Amino acid sequence: MTMTMKRIHIGNVGDIAEKRARVVRIGELEIAIFKMTGGELKAIENRCPHKGGKLSEGIVCDHHVFCPLHDWKISLRDGLAQAPDEGCVTTFPIEIDAASGELWLSLPEESTIAS
Repeated sequence: MTMTMKRIHIGNVGDIAEKRARVVRIGELEIAIFKMTGGELKAIENRCPHKGGKLSEGIVCDHHVFCPLHDWKISLRDGLAQAPDEGCVTTFPIEIDAASGELWLSLPEESTIAS
């Protein structure tokens, strides 16, 4: 079975400062968009698997974000908590239109619940 994906426009690459995060809410889903050094973007669920801390408020180091509540280290590449902690968050594909700088997030159809 093929999962249907929906592309959602979430702004412009210039809306997010380097080494900062921006939160996007789509229905009940909250996603943190991180702009890494050099401009690479990562999109993950904005909720630590431990106690629900807002990952967008955490410190980013390399390709990880540290939860602001209990310092869990979460990979921005695959959403996995790093040992000895266990758990994961959802990651999302993000695209940048090279000509305009517009940002597009890809979500499975069932995640795009209207609020």
